[in-house]
Amino acid sequence: MVVSFKVTDEEQGDWAVLRVSGELDLVTSPVLRQRVHDVVADGRHSLVLDLSEVWFCDSSGVGVLIAARRLLRSCQGTLRLILPAQGAADGSHVNKVLGALGVRRLFDIHPDVTSAVSDDSRPLSA
Repeated sequence: MVVSFKVTDEEQGDWAVLRVSGELDLVTSPVLRQRVHDVVADGRHSLVLDLSEVWFCDSSGVGVLIAARRLLRSCQGTLRLILPAQGAADGSHVNKVLGALGVRRLFDIHPDVTSAVSDDSRPLSA
């Protein structure tokens, strides 16, 4: 079985938005890691990772998210995640994994791109 994993790139004002879909795991996480590095190398330090279409995330996926946060903080950038409340049936799988690992509070989490790229946006509470 071939699982489609896709990362698409778009601009929203000053923000780079990477929309991720599929499984974020040991096989696919290096792809996302490289795309985040490419964005930063292009001089874009405001990044939104839209994870609303990610239906599975393992520890290597979480590792990429933590590494992305560290990278952006090191260049005074900003990372925001999109994790919808209603993702995989009863809630986003990524949201559950981050919560279970106790790292959800590290991230600035929003329900959608419009909220994430808004200057006066308030993140969802952890």
